[in-house]
Amino acid sequence: MAGHNKWSKVKHIKAVVDAKRGKAFSKCSKEITIAAKLGGANPDMNPRLRSAINAAKAANMPNDNIDRAIKKGTGELEGAVPEEILYEAYGPGGIGFLVEVVTDNRNRSAADLRSLLNKNNGTFADAGSVSYQFQRRGEIRLPADAALSEDRATELALESGAEDVQHDGESWLLFTATDQLFEVGNALRDLGHEPAGQALIYQAANIVEIADPEQARQVIQLHEILDDYDDTQNVYSNFDISDEIAASLS
Repeated sequence: MAGHNKWSKVKHIKAVVDAKRGKAFSKCSKEITIAAKLGGANPDMNPRLRSAINAAKAANMPNDNIDRAIKKGTGELEGAVPEEILYEAYGPGGIGFLVEVVTDNRNRSAADLRSLLNKNNGTFADAGSVSYQFQRRGEIRLPADAALSEDRATELALESGAEDVQHDGESWLLFTATDQLFEVGNALRDLGHEPAGQALIYQAANIVEIADPEQARQVIQLHEILDDYDDTQNVYSNFDISDEIAASLS
């Protein structure tokens, strides 16, 4: 029985890992399809596609999956080509949310998100009422290893042409103008630093600090539920919580 219990635990862990891998592959595939649809199948002429392919390879996505996603975007494979939609919403306490969705059924996705919001203390917002609180920027992630100190990360930002640098606890984040993302990424590679990821993001212009633990719990729960929705590519919000509240929630 001990061996059986151990195997059951291993299977459970493997199922969680496989589910996360499947979710990552799905997001990568959709991003590749959208990038190919908007900019063509040649990654040398389509920076967004090049970035999407790099992200897919970093996630160990098979080349066949990448090729199918590109062909779907260019119309070489049959099937509905998904579209990219940005939904705006409010969470508990008026916290702003932007949800990037890639879907082949706009009505289904809107209905699903409305239901998730209604059940989790959120509501849809009018177009523009939340997005104005965010800035579109390029974001490049660099591994925060021992060799990359704060001084060196700042130097790299200056040398590569990035606008700002921050640390999120796991990685160094270099922010760029939207039209400079790929140039800065290539400059970093020339300097010997391979980005762990690069993408266009929405960065909150003003962060709202949540002081109430129950509101923080509700906001975090809503963020996780929206992010876990099958059609969601990215979720952005403008909230922050203190280390003390985070510790109490965990």
